[in-house]
Amino acid sequence: MKHALRLCAAALVLSAPLPAVADSFNATVAAGHPPVFRWVRMISEVFIPTVTSTLDGSGHSVSFSEQYGGAIAGVGEELEAIESGLVEIGTCQALFDPAKLAIQNVTYYTPFVSDDARTVSDLMHKLHSEDPRMTAAYTENNNVYLGAPIAIDDYLLMTNFPVDSLDDLDGKKIAAPGAAINWLSGTGAVGVSGNLTTYYNELKTGVYDGVIVFASAALPGKLYEVAPYVTRAGLGAQYAGALCANKDWYDALPSEVQDALHAGADAAQAWYMDALEAAVAASFEGMAANGATITDAPAEMRAAWAAGMDNAAKVWAESLDAKEIPASDMLTIYMDGMRAAGATPLRDWDKE
Repeated sequence: MKHALRLCAAALVLSAPLPAVADSFNATVAAGHPPVFRWVRMISEVFIPTVTSTLDGSGHSVSFSEQYGGAIAGVGEELEAIESGLVEIGTCQALFDPAKLAIQNVTYYTPFVSDDARTVSDLMHKLHSEDPRMTAAYTENNNVYLGAPIAIDDYLLMTNFPVDSLDDLDGKKIAAPGAAINWLSGTGAVGVSGNLTTYYNELKTGVYDGVIVFASAALPGKLYEVAPYVTRAGLGAQYAGALCANKDWYDALPSEVQDALHAGADAAQAWYMDALEAAVAASFEGMAANGATITDAPAEMRAAWAAGMDNAAKVWAESLDAKEIPASDMLTIYMDGMRAAGATPLRDWDKE
């Protein structure tokens, strides 16, 4: 009888549901830029806390190791670090990795479209979420697009000399990031490739006479100290990158953890845009308070600048089309999307 009872008890134990096994995952997060920049701050301040809170009570958790300022990967090296598994998550900087994230640079080939960073951010996220052609490049490089697009506020010109017309740019060395160097075609300026991490010192030492930059980075970078003439030319808001994850690592995660990563990215995007818009206004106030001379380029100067530029967008799109990357289609979709959102481009780059 006792033997029978033992068998029954054992059967009940075996048939009872097993308790959920708690899973803990590790993720190293990398960014080439230091945490002074908003797209890095959003990881610490919003993305990670949101992932953690979303997973609370789920039986899953993620432990994050944050490595910024080039500690593991420099600016433009993040995609490769994620691809190789050196890190699990990072900022995929399309602007500085145009060979692998070519189609993501569509905004940088279409200046003078819109100064509204939120509209650019929303449209680029929509395209990544709904059009698989936009995420194909990530998949090919063992990455997954998580979201949190890095939108950049309206680009402007900062120089160590006053700018009243395009003639003032003739022969001047002006630095610009990535494809934005094309914006200087037709101005007479000498374009020099550069990025935020080097702008201050190179302006100070005379490597160049000005930079194409955006207000929200110009203030914390103290660029007004070495380039006090700020010309708002409406070159346009841009898409520079997003948060990505290593595909092998991501695919092995439970769906709850994958969902939490996307929830974190969505929260980061919302925080980022609110913070960016507040920072733009504060940046102009701060630069003016520190002695910068801020002017708006006359409409005729903007029109002449846009009209005199090469249509690099068409050349870019056609060169990618030849590699079976549908850049011309994406150029049209992007421009149509911006026009539908209320933008009035100074040039219809897709229709020329």
